[in-house]
Amino acid sequence: MNFLTIGHRGVMGVEPENTLRSFVAAQESGLDVIELDLHLSKDGVLVVMHDPDVDRTTDGTGAIADQTLAELRALDAGGGERIPVFEEVLDAVRAPLQAEIKDVQAARALAEVMNARDLARRVEVSSFHDEAIAEIARLVPGVRTALVASRYGTDVVDRAVAAGASTVCLNIRRLTLEIVEHARKADLRIIGWVVNTQDHLRLVRALGLDGATTDYPDIKRTGRFTA
Repeated sequence: MNFLTIGHRGVMGVEPENTLRSFVAAQESGLDVIELDLHLSKDGVLVVMHDPDVDRTTDGTGAIADQTLAELRALDAGGGERIPVFEEVLDAVRAPLQAEIKDVQAARALAEVMNARDLARRVEVSSFHDEAIAEIARLVPGVRTALVASRYGTDVVDRAVAAGASTVCLNIRRLTLEIVEHARKADLRIIGWVVNTQDHLRLVRALGLDGATTDYPDIKRTGRFTA
């Protein structure tokens, strides 16, 4: 299997995260997959942002869930970019996507879009929340899902299997050979995050992972030559 390079929120190391500019840059740099995050606005629209509030990445304040799409669109998401909705990303890039959802409610909204546009092959759905993964799998036939974890042990493999996930996306700072071997026995694909240095890249290659999530497009080029 080829080693996958996944653009974290586009290429957030060089462009404003989770913006169309960042996603286009990720595609143009040749990254294999583009990762993004989804929240629901007050009026139920899937908007592309990581945090539950707009404070860190825009010139506004407050929770996403308390603002309408029109209010969110009025904000500057960095360099004059606007907060995109999910459908805009689908139209702006051709690359496969990994969409992270935060809860069951977002899973239901995403399922509507995925079924309407036949996205089960193009979009892998990830989440830190087992129940969100189980819900999207119930609603979208054939969807690929990934369990994301930051603090974990070998139990993350059992959780992924129980939720029906085919992939685990794991914080490389806690990754051990024991966890990798446990995941392989369960026939799970393993993605490491966030891989931004040559040392981290050598680690994920040495552990035999299937791919890496990165903030920087250079990982695509150097990953070919790092073993």
